[in-house]
Amino acid sequence: MSFQITVEPSGRSFQADATETLLAAGIRQNIGLPYGCKDGACGSCKCKVISGQVELGEHQAKALSAEEQAQGLILTCRSTAKSDLVLESKQVVEEGAFPIKKMPVRVFSLEKKTDDVMLVKLQVPAGDLMKYKAGQYVDFLLRDGSRRSYSMANAPHTVTPETPHIELHIRHMVGGVFTDHVFGAMKEKEIQRIEGPQGSFFLRSSEKPMIFLASGTGFAPIKALIEEMRVNANTRPVSFYWGGRRPADLYMHEWVLEQTKEMPNLTYIPVVSDALAGDAWTGRTGFVHNGVVEDFKDLSNYQVYACGAPIVIDSAKAAYAALGLPADEFYADSFTSALDKV
Repeated sequence: MSFQITVEPSGRSFQADATETLLAAGIRQNIGLPYGCKDGACGSCKCKVISGQVELGEHQAKALSAEEQAQGLILTCRSTAKSDLVLESKQVVEEGAFPIKKMPVRVFSLEKKTDDVMLVKLQVPAGDLMKYKAGQYVDFLLRDGSRRSYSMANAPHTVTPETPHIELHIRHMVGGVFTDHVFGAMKEKEIQRIEGPQGSFFLRSSEKPMIFLASGTGFAPIKALIEEMRVNANTRPVSFYWGGRRPADLYMHEWVLEQTKEMPNLTYIPVVSDALAGDAWTGRTGFVHNGVVEDFKDLSNYQVYACGAPIVIDSAKAAYAALGLPADEFYADSFTSALDKV
């Protein structure tokens, strides 16, 4: 049995089988519902049921609270339709979103940026180049059936038949099956399989000034956004806050400084939370999301694009809402690990 799902205010609709999640059904039919982890852990796919019945599966309370459920909110990645539905989701992607494909890739290069961050370039099929939006991610398809997600750190215009490479920034999670391999046995020319593009994190059309917020390797999709802004001569004002525990965690600090020389609309604020005396750090200190709170008193006319650890995303969302940021102007890519998921 299948049901008709209508998404307002876009008016787009699709069919969902009773056995598949609403998000899976939407993706299958190129309906760009917002999402992040697809595992009930980040809350990015949250939307409201206007009419109809759904069954909500297991999820984390931080992604969807009991109070939010009482208000009619659901997670589309954990919900199946029990009738025709009308949903409210203001971040639905326009028609013509890039199709999600499975493809083989070859490891082109490995560059260790820090002891626990590897810059991995993957060679995609040159005859069928991956099309994506800056900010989206790909899934590695592992042999045991599990997946690992990483954002593309280079903008789409850099992927050409001459340089058919996507760039990923992978942090080593000690004991992690995949990242132990990346930092151990992975070699150039190795073949992997990926699926993408995934995710609904990308720049929206607007004239509003923006805040980019990243913790650690949350920098990867932000880098792609900056590259895209530069090549498109996008002059929207953007303040970029990048946080790490130690200065070394800001592993492409010099690259960002170079971009500010070419982009007068880009302001860069690096923030370090646990600098040691030997680091000789003289910049901003504390939690990166609080740097925004210290610098801005009213966010009612801003857009925020935030990437990184779930605790950073959750803290930022709450803090910025208190400064007047509209809920639908907070775009996030929460970097959930296997330990964060249900």
